[in-house]
Amino acid sequence: MAERLVDLGWLRIFLEVGRSGSLSAAAAALGLTQPAVSYQIRRIEEQMGVALFRRQHRGVELSPEGQRLFEIVEKAVGGVDNLVRSFRVEAERPSVRLRTDYAFSALWLIPRMHAFRLLHPEVDIQIVATQRLDRGAPESGDISVFFGTRSEFGPAATLLLPEKVVPICTRGFEERHGPFTDPSQLAGTTLVHLDSEMPSLWFDWESYLSAFGIARDAYAGRGDLRFNTYSLVVQAALSEQGVAIGWMGLVDSLLTARTLVTAGPMLEAPERGYWLLPPLEPNPHAEQLAQWLLAEAAAGQSRAIPM
Repeated sequence: MAERLVDLGWLRIFLEVGRSGSLSAAAAALGLTQPAVSYQIRRIEEQMGVALFRRQHRGVELSPEGQRLFEIVEKAVGGVDNLVRSFRVEAERPSVRLRTDYAFSALWLIPRMHAFRLLHPEVDIQIVATQRLDRGAPESGDISVFFGTRSEFGPAATLLLPEKVVPICTRGFEERHGPFTDPSQLAGTTLVHLDSEMPSLWFDWESYLSAFGIARDAYAGRGDLRFNTYSLVVQAALSEQGVAIGWMGLVDSLLTARTLVTAGPMLEAPERGYWLLPPLEPNPHAEQLAQWLLAEAAAGQSRAIPM
C-alpha cells in the first residue's frame, strides 16, 4: 500500500517536478493531471517573479533560482514527511495502561518492568498510579491491580499477592531499641504508621498487635510517625526512624539484601491482597502483561523470605 502523504500543496508539486524533470511524470506520481501541475508551476513562478524551470524538448530542468528553491523545499518536505511518519509509527504501537496504587507501582512493579520490556519491546506501557482508585472494572484496554477482597472485585479478579505482613526495621534500629523477640516489645518502641482517609482495609499496627492480644498505651514508646503513602513508610524504616509493617511482595528485595530485617512474626490474611483485574474487552497485549504479572508474582512467592 502506497504511503499516504500529507498535503503540502505547491511545495510537493514543485519538488516532484524538480526531481523527475517532467510535468507528466510528476502528475502521475501525485495523482494529478498534467494541466493541473503545469498551472501550479506557472502560478508559483508568477508569485515569485522568477522562472523556476527551463522548458526543454523532453521535459524541464531547474533554473539557477529553481535550484536554490529546490534545495530548501527538499529539506523542508523531507523533514515534514519524516516527522509525520514517526507520528504514525507511534500511533500504531500497541499500548496497555495499568492502573494501581503508589506502593505497588513503586515497590513491586517498577523494579520488574525492565524484564517485561525485554520480552515485549514493541508494547508501550502507561502506569497510572493513584491513591484514589475506581474499584469498578477497568476501562477497555486497561488492566488494574487493586488492594482489597474478592467480594469487592468479583469472579473475574485473580489474586496476585495475598496479604502477608511482618514488622520491619534496620539492623541498627533493632540493636539500639530491641531486641524484638516478642510482639509485646514492639508496643514500647517507635512505630511507623500508614494513614488512610478510610478505615484501614489492611493490617495496621492496631490490628497487628491486637492479633497477639496486645493493647498499646497511646503514650508508650517515643512518639510515632505517620505517613499517607507506603513508600514514605518504607523510607522512614530505612532511615532508622522506627519499626514499620512490611508487606511481603513489596519489601522482599530489601529483606533479601538485609537492608531491612524482620522484627516480629508474620501475619496473613489470605482473603485480602492485591487483585489483578482484566480489561473489559479482549486485548492481546493486556493479556500478555497480565500473564507476566501473574508469573512474576508466583515466582516471588516461591522465593519467600525465611522468617
